[in-house]
Amino acid sequence: MKSPSFIVFALVCLLYTAPALQAVEPPNFVLLIVDDVSPEDLGCYGCAHAETPHIDKLAKDGLRFANAYLATSSCSPSRCAIITGRYPHNHGAPELHTTLPLDQPTFVQSLRDVGYHTVISGKNHMSDKKKAADIGFAVESPGKGPGKQEDWVELLRSRPKNRPFFFWFASSDAHRGWNWDDENLVYNPDDIEVPPYLFDGPKTRQDLADYFHEVSRMDTYVGRVRDELERQGVEDNTWIIFMADNGRAFPRSKTRLYDSGIKTPFIVYAPGRIKPEVTDSLVSSIDISATLLDLAGIEKPATVQGISFAPVLRDPAAITRNVVFAEHNWHVNSAHERMVRHGDWVYIRNSFPHLQSLAQEQDRSYPAGEELWNMEDAGKLDPASQRDIFLVPRPADELYHVGRDPNQLTNLAANPEYRDQLKSLKTLLDRWIKETGDSIPKNPTPDRVYIDGVKQPQARGERPGESQNATTVNAPGPVLVDP
Repeated sequence: MKSPSFIVFALVCLLYTAPALQAVEPPNFVLLIVDDVSPEDLGCYGCAHAETPHIDKLAKDGLRFANAYLATSSCSPSRCAIITGRYPHNHGAPELHTTLPLDQPTFVQSLRDVGYHTVISGKNHMSDKKKAADIGFAVESPGKGPGKQEDWVELLRSRPKNRPFFFWFASSDAHRGWNWDDENLVYNPDDIEVPPYLFDGPKTRQDLADYFHEVSRMDTYVGRVRDELERQGVEDNTWIIFMADNGRAFPRSKTRLYDSGIKTPFIVYAPGRIKPEVTDSLVSSIDISATLLDLAGIEKPATVQGISFAPVLRDPAAITRNVVFAEHNWHVNSAHERMVRHGDWVYIRNSFPHLQSLAQEQDRSYPAGEELWNMEDAGKLDPASQRDIFLVPRPADELYHVGRDPNQLTNLAANPEYRDQLKSLKTLLDRWIKETGDSIPKNPTPDRVYIDGVKQPQARGERPGESQNATTVNAPGPVLVDP
């Protein structure tokens, strides 16, 4: 007896080959996921000095999302949230360098099961490399070149031509440490606009200039992928999605729940299917799974907590959710923060306010961090904008109006004028915590330890959600709530 997946694929192929039914040709998908890039570092998101012509063109010709949020701002947990459509405390790998449990279904498995050719190239960071097939990929490549992108065109050319395809192209640009090539732009540090929460000094400017070289290199390969799809004549039936796994690897960005860390650039391009526009609709990275399966005509697994934003692709004014949630768990340093955005209001709750909010990108390990710490020692930082990572204790509650305060520098939680907004968002977050089975670890994973510069073996503690068996919880929490 033929397997159900074989029968489904046979029906897909039958529909594809029937002349009267060409409109049901299975769509192709290419997910371009870049490493450690904040939206405001791309030209199409308003960065004046960024040289990103290919991404900018993708945005001009497609749908650019102004309010796309990640489930977490930490590499591996973020990627696992994308591929499962589940929050980190629900998918079982909520901390950095933890592996996605094999009993957690992925949307790539669903695509593969109906006959899609599935490929991952570049950064995996979700599973042991010997187990890529277990999370849905028929082909895995470690990638080539300094940004792990140089085999992308080759993989597109060598694909089987009689099957729909899904490519997960995962660049290592723009992840530290920086490396350079002779093809892409070398930025002048004097041309860089330094975010207000960093110290504007020579080390930080050079650090940012080196980062932007890698941003430009990834842009080059985005252009090459699009050109190859066009050359093959399949661009008109291919959905291209461009995004990042978390914000830039600089203090107060990566790992953090401010927009500089938790927001992602997000562009969807599908010629003839999407009207070029910008949408303000809220979407979450856990929604990608449901959306791609929806576009492919495949029922999403019951485990998917995200919802399809296909209506937004048809009408940029559509609203599929008006609330998003995110979490910050262990990433080199202990942490337990939760975030909710509703309307223009963002509330962040810190369960460990006695801890300094650090990750390797926030300490002296790299030039921008080193300069920030040196200026702190010298008493030269602006207390209103540059001392966030030095606060001990930290606020347990933070409230921001992102419309008026996009960099989230003015905490309004203690302002009695906004008591109602604070109460409403606290209640909303409490509901999400309860419905999704989140929890605060009683014995959390401790900070990573180095001895003489050598990383020591890490003893893991209790994971968030573990005490509530959150990996078995499928409830999505609030999605659409009253204004």
